[in-house]
Amino acid sequence: MSPVARLRGLKPDWLSDPKVWRTEILAGLVVGLALIPEAISFSVIAGVDPAIGLFAAFTMAVTIAIVGGRRAMISAATGAVALVIAPLNREHGFGYLVAAVILAGVFQIVLGALGVAKLMRFVPRSVMVGFVNSLAILVFMAQVPEMHDVPWPVYPLIAGGLALMVFFPKVTKVIPAPLVSIVILTVITVAAGIAVPTVGDKGDLPSSLPVPGLPDVPFTLDTLTTIAPYALAMALVGLMESLMTAKLVDEITDTHSSKTRESIGQGIANIVTGFFGGMGGCAMIGQTMINVRVSGARTRLSTFLAGVFLMVLCIVFGPIVSDIPMAALVAVMVMVCFATFDWHSIAPRTLKRMPTGEIAVMVITVVCVVSTHNLAIGVVVGTITAMVVFAKRVAHFAEVTAVTDPDDATVVYRVTGELFFASSNDLVGRFDYATDPDKVVIDLSAAHIWDASSVAALDAIETKYEQRGKTVEIIGLNRPSAQIHEKLSGELTA
Repeated sequence: MSPVARLRGLKPDWLSDPKVWRTEILAGLVVGLALIPEAISFSVIAGVDPAIGLFAAFTMAVTIAIVGGRRAMISAATGAVALVIAPLNREHGFGYLVAAVILAGVFQIVLGALGVAKLMRFVPRSVMVGFVNSLAILVFMAQVPEMHDVPWPVYPLIAGGLALMVFFPKVTKVIPAPLVSIVILTVITVAAGIAVPTVGDKGDLPSSLPVPGLPDVPFTLDTLTTIAPYALAMALVGLMESLMTAKLVDEITDTHSSKTRESIGQGIANIVTGFFGGMGGCAMIGQTMINVRVSGARTRLSTFLAGVFLMVLCIVFGPIVSDIPMAALVAVMVMVCFATFDWHSIAPRTLKRMPTGEIAVMVITVVCVVSTHNLAIGVVVGTITAMVVFAKRVAHFAEVTAVTDPDDATVVYRVTGELFFASSNDLVGRFDYATDPDKVVIDLSAAHIWDASSVAALDAIETKYEQRGKTVEIIGLNRPSAQIHEKLSGELTA
């Protein structure tokens, strides 16, 4: 391959394809608009000035576009992170919050380097479906306050916005339907002088770029012990949300992303955000769905421009952005909820075919996330439930059948299945110690030993036979089973 051809292969898609370039820019603009009210709302949750949340959205999006592992995913200030650090800000002040954000970034880099992203392979599909559905529910619930106790024109505006997003793509997909909906509803409300809640009602927009600096805290061990628990909690919650969102985008786009790079990238983005006085954040499912599923973005350009447009809209076009009706953004988020929810997972036909345990795991995940508003708790509880269901199911696969020789001198027990702590506990009681002949053969050629519990169970069986003067021979061990049996047999009891 020639050097010129090699350089062409390294060029981003948006440089070589005008259609991609247009899609990414318009997607970034839509996401930038959608980020403004969300960032302001999360600032209120954290107890900080709205500008702090907007600065975090800007620095997170721009930084993660460069260092992140998942293209087209949006990271910014989030509600989960705001809930974690709000008590620290309330009890110790804003300086400690900023210091915690920086330390959380360090934790995320360390966890990423240690390979914490590999744990994502232990998250089963039922938990993933529950995660997606609960996110859709949470995003919709966040829009309910914007539809409660508001002037009546809000409702037809929301309906009109939804209608535009449904039918406009049938006319053309050159311009994202959410952007068209926002522009048209804004023009209608401003031109007709309709009094409805606007973005400006959420708080003042910043008038200048953030300035880097150190957190205003004493650099002492006492400060470190104060912020460390909050920083660790923020790091774990942020990584959980980011990695789950990255996995979801992988499935939607049929592409692979580096979860380790994403983990480290989230840490770098939070460190940068902390030094610029932001409240930190992680991946945002709602804005990511707007970017990837609704707008069709696929590259880092849309993520980068989302942060840039956010600041440009706030600083340069602040008065215009302030006039955008919240009804327009609510309509966009409701459409995102509808597109995100996995409707196939709750279809009667699917539920009839799905194993009861899988349905239970999905429901438990949704209930935990929605009730706690904490995605990390829901995913952990759902995964643990799935493991328990799996262990219970596999435990029944271990079977024992006995065949006695014609001369009644030997009995052969054939064990089939997976031997681990759940299945091996019942293994000891499956043998007839009193009436069996003097020689007992245990054939494990159709079984596999996984843990020390299984070896201890086999030792117990041998001991019971030996106490009756009978000999036991274990045959058919595969190589891994033989290794663990040889290593642990006779060493597990005094």
